[in-house]
Amino acid sequence: MKLVILSRNRNLYSTRRLVEAAEQLGHQAQVIDHLRCYMNIAAHNPQIHYKGQAIEQVDAVIPRIGASVTFYGTAVVRQFEMMGVLTVNESVAISRARDKLRSLQLLARKGIGLPVTGFAHSPDDTDDLINLAGGAPLVLKLLEGTQGRGVVLAETRQAAESVIDAFRGLKVHFLAQEFIKEARGADIRCFVIGDKVVASMLRQAKPGEFRSNLHRGGRAELVKITPEERSIATRAANIIGLDVAGVDILRANHGPVVMEVNSSPGLEGIERATGKDIARMIIEFTQRKIEETRDSPARNRTRGKG
Repeated sequence: MKLVILSRNRNLYSTRRLVEAAEQLGHQAQVIDHLRCYMNIAAHNPQIHYKGQAIEQVDAVIPRIGASVTFYGTAVVRQFEMMGVLTVNESVAISRARDKLRSLQLLARKGIGLPVTGFAHSPDDTDDLINLAGGAPLVLKLLEGTQGRGVVLAETRQAAESVIDAFRGLKVHFLAQEFIKEARGADIRCFVIGDKVVASMLRQAKPGEFRSNLHRGGRAELVKITPEERSIATRAANIIGLDVAGVDILRANHGPVVMEVNSSPGLEGIERATGKDIARMIIEFTQRKIEETRDSPARNRTRGKG
């Protein structure tokens, strides 16, 4: 099969591994920078051009869309969908996952456990917003932040008020969330492909840090998850509509809670922590999806309404 991997950098670990896995399985994989694509939006013959050539005869697309280019990246994915090309993660699901507020609302509506979360706009709501999130300490999080950027732990009420004032002065949208102290700076990344958690790792923040992101110096190790954690991870990915997802879970005293559902989860940390060939699993899953689509071309693949 002919695959297109949408990635801005072919030398990134995740992109390289997907290309290697595809070629090892006898497939052709082309890496395309989605920001250099341009589109002919037409009813009868929609096209995507790249470096002066029309992209044709593609069996499937694997999107690796960075958060900073979500708008244009999802437009390119949507154009492939218009052309009848299978996309491993659909454009609408990527958009849902990138909108932290929307994704939390969708998960809450379906009964997924979440940290207590507050969202407000007016400066007059500061006290009530802090109370909604359970008071200090609490976590303040920019809706547009990624990899731990734009996430602040306010240990006192005064610190929370100062951070909220600063965020509002920047005219940015943010959430106030309950701080799960008992997690002790650790979370669990569950890697979901289809309806299964294929790998999971525990990410532990470095000393003095509460953010467990590997980009922030956190360390990763293999972890055994519970049946409840496995179920909540697959349900969360399904609600958002993602076939390939990274679901981040905290172990709270009252049970597992979902922090985030990631539509372009990195492969490096989890492959090294678990020793599993996640890239190969993604390619094999893509091949199965293509075969299913060919057997039932009218099948509706859209999930995660809302």
